[in-house]
Amino acid sequence: MDFEITGRAAVVAASSKGLGRAVAHELAREGCRVVVNGRDSEALEATRADIARDTGADVRAFAGSVADADGCAGLINAAVEAFGTVEILVTNTGGPPAGPFESFDDDAWHDAVDMTLLNVVRMVRAATPHMKRAGWGRIVNLTSVSAKEPIAGLLLSNAMRAAVHGLAKTLSRELAPEILVNNIVPGLHRTDRLEHLAKVRAETWGCSVDEAFERLAATIPLGRLGKPEELAAAAAFLCSQRASFITGQSIVVDGGASLALS
Repeated sequence: MDFEITGRAAVVAASSKGLGRAVAHELAREGCRVVVNGRDSEALEATRADIARDTGADVRAFAGSVADADGCAGLINAAVEAFGTVEILVTNTGGPPAGPFESFDDDAWHDAVDMTLLNVVRMVRAATPHMKRAGWGRIVNLTSVSAKEPIAGLLLSNAMRAAVHGLAKTLSRELAPEILVNNIVPGLHRTDRLEHLAKVRAETWGCSVDEAFERLAATIPLGRLGKPEELAAAAAFLCSQRASFITGQSIVVDGGASLALS
């Protein structure tokens, strides 16, 4: 299927590795010009070079954190300087720390807002004027299943991810019809972050890391962990012209693990 986005200018936040990298790679494969982003300059350049070599696409890199205002503005500006516009924005960030309500003071809440909610606000604010001028735009937020099904011990994520979904739903109406806004909700995918989780769970459960992976996979109806490229395909579809009548939606890519009805 031709997604009809060849030549579109795309920005993918936090894309030096993991799900963000997979999405950037898929968009480049579909013919987009892409700016990748991360804090580690060396890892980021390796990602940029790998994607460019594999796809032949024009891939640029912006090193910086999207947890602060300067990083968000710099990322969008890097795309505009390189490509003249931004037509596709994929927001992405690591989750806030785990813990119960009593463990978080005001500073922790402010940090969570900056890291998980305000970064989306800032990138959207910077990118949408360019999309409006182009008369075409796609915004896809990579969030978490905690936005649909609160997860025990992840209070900050439960609150912030749900806020991103509320923001996206509102933006989908305010920015229509030119700009479509959707969320991708990841389940358990084989990434560096899940490797870390498996090690933590292995220590808690008193088993090997391989056994921890098996126990995590057993919670998924499809019986296996997701591949980053499987989520990336769904994200790229929402970024495409083929998804021209889909906005304000949250698409769960988790192998059927979530019990949420909507």
